[in-house]
Amino acid sequence: MTRVSVTEVLDEDAETVRERMHDVEAFVRASGFDEVRRDGDRVEVANQVGPVTIELVFELYDDPDAELTYRQREGIFEEMVTTYTIRAGDGETAGDDATTVEAVTEFSLGVAFVGSVLDATGITRQRRGELNAQLAYLESGDV
Repeated sequence: MTRVSVTEVLDEDAETVRERMHDVEAFVRASGFDEVRRDGDRVEVANQVGPVTIELVFELYDDPDAELTYRQREGIFEEMVTTYTIRAGDGETAGDDATTVEAVTEFSLGVAFVGSVLDATGITRQRRGELNAQLAYLESGDV
């Protein structure tokens, strides 16, 4: 499994961060996906990555150790899980209104994509950018 992790201290209170994160369509759209559709716990996304359109269907599910978690049900990955955790404050200097957010995606590519134009390195770079964009949205509220 390949792991992509981004942690950021946001200048927002934890409740505001939670509210923005649980507006799942806006939160996922903030990562730069071209299309986002939600139906209950099922979320469908599509994104143009270079010459390839990636379409994924993922499912939201409860994880007692995370604020928000989803896993791929259909798409290019053999397996893909993303978790977001929230901790009020930064433990040091940012003050009472700061919130630390960690976003982690773990994935393994399906056999059909090994050796293709999309490899783990390219997907890692793409995913890191998407996670950073989501964390920026959590702080600003702007998609």
